[in-house]
Amino acid sequence: MKIRANQLSSHLKNSLAPCYLITGDEHLLVSEAVDEIRDAARARGFGTRELHVATTGFDWHSLAASTGNMSLFAEQRIVELRLPTGKPGRAGGQAIVELVEQAGPDLLFIVTGPKLDGGGTNSKWAKTLDQKGVSLPVWPIGVRELPGWIANRMRQAGLQPERDAVTLIADRVEGNLLAAGQEIEKLRLLLGAGKVTAEDVSRAVANSSRYDVYQLADAAIGGDARRAVKILGGLRAEGVEPVIVMWALTRELRTLAMLDDAVRQGTDLGSAMQSARVWNNRQGLLRSCIGRHQHGAFHRMLKAGGRADAAAKGQRYGDPWQMATDIVVGMART
Repeated sequence: MKIRANQLSSHLKNSLAPCYLITGDEHLLVSEAVDEIRDAARARGFGTRELHVATTGFDWHSLAASTGNMSLFAEQRIVELRLPTGKPGRAGGQAIVELVEQAGPDLLFIVTGPKLDGGGTNSKWAKTLDQKGVSLPVWPIGVRELPGWIANRMRQAGLQPERDAVTLIADRVEGNLLAAGQEIEKLRLLLGAGKVTAEDVSRAVANSSRYDVYQLADAAIGGDARRAVKILGGLRAEGVEPVIVMWALTRELRTLAMLDDAVRQGTDLGSAMQSARVWNNRQGLLRSCIGRHQHGAFHRMLKAGGRADAAAKGQRYGDPWQMATDIVVGMART
């Protein structure tokens, strides 16, 4: 059975399926959907949770073994499987089908992964999950829907935002829901419950002693490698998601690569920055950064950023923080 994300809460109030398939490229929404299912299961007596991440070389026998020692009096168990690529392969697909067949009152099986392509949607394992349980494709929040999502999220946090405050946050995060959630949490901690104006948002950003990803990007673009690495360490210590860090860096790298390409094709850099809507107070930073690097350097760093983002999401092996360090040092190189 397929349901939409906004139907999940009402579904869980009435029933709990034996298995769930949750897919999508918006990490925050997928994670929160799993949390909601997990909370509903715990309220129904599921006390044990096992997590399996099917990275390269994953032993699919370990997934089957997770139910091998269940007895008549075993505690109700949640088995979660993360598919970083969304493609378990033949052996993985068969293991998933076999575990779906065992799912029931004492075993809840949850599978998560990125948005499935046509082959994944039509695969036997995905269809089996859909037939016996619930399939929940999670779609990104569009630009038009983002302000409403932010406003609703702020109200859930006890904040009463004015329209301009919501607009300012939406402009600041540019569609990244993890970043939006972080901004809202920062406002909740700094301001407490109550009314929030655009001035409050600006003041909270200006007065916050915490490092943020925007300071990181500016330090790297400005050529201050030491400060960039220090900010990156501060972000990590404060528990900022590496996915947010890579989003901020790759956003800047895309702009830098586009401007560099335009200059190589004979376009005036000032005109190119105006077309790209680069703020006047940042044009000097970007100009100096482009002047420090050879043509193609930003495209290479973009590819590295893609690998780091995949590592941050568990889709490939690697330390995303070390990868991010290499990128900011590369951006700051003089």
